[in-house]
Amino acid sequence: MNITLILLGVLAVVVLYLIGVYNSFASLKVKIKEAWSQIDVQLKRRADLIPNLVETVKGYAKHEKEVFENVTKARSALLNAKGPKELGKADAQLGVALKSLFAVAEAYPDLKAQEGFVNLQGELSDTEDKVAYSRQFYNSVVKQFNEKIVKFPTNIVANALGFKEQEFFEATEGERAKVEVKFTEEK
Repeated sequence: MNITLILLGVLAVVVLYLIGVYNSFASLKVKIKEAWSQIDVQLKRRADLIPNLVETVKGYAKHEKEVFENVTKARSALLNAKGPKELGKADAQLGVALKSLFAVAEAYPDLKAQEGFVNLQGELSDTEDKVAYSRQFYNSVVKQFNEKIVKFPTNIVANALGFKEQEFFEATEGERAKVEVKFTEEK
């Protein structure tokens, strides 16, 4: 009888442990989805600000058509991206295009002083900070999840239940590269 109680006690501890591990994986998985959603929200907010910014700059820099087209293409790619890798690539492309747009704006002192442009630039800067924070939070939660998947003994439960490592949101080469902008003079 004592052995039966001991075995039942050990079995209960093992079952409770497995439930706890499973619940921690499930909780982290939900946090990853929430963190991803926050990145998505901020990137969409930024994408919504961009047309206003482009139109404001367009009025001053009519001959910079290629810059505006690049920003528009990059914005479209961002809105259509799926998954961390594709979204990261599209986000990098948009970042490069925006740097070019702001470089164009630098050439027009009246534009830089216009209140509407300054407000849009401020909102975009605030959104960029939120995007950076959201990425950082997402990567932090993914790190916790991935560590749990590879550490013993939780890796046994993770493998048995089919939990897989998640992708980090990473900067692409385009985001790391120096942006070069060349102006052509209007004739």
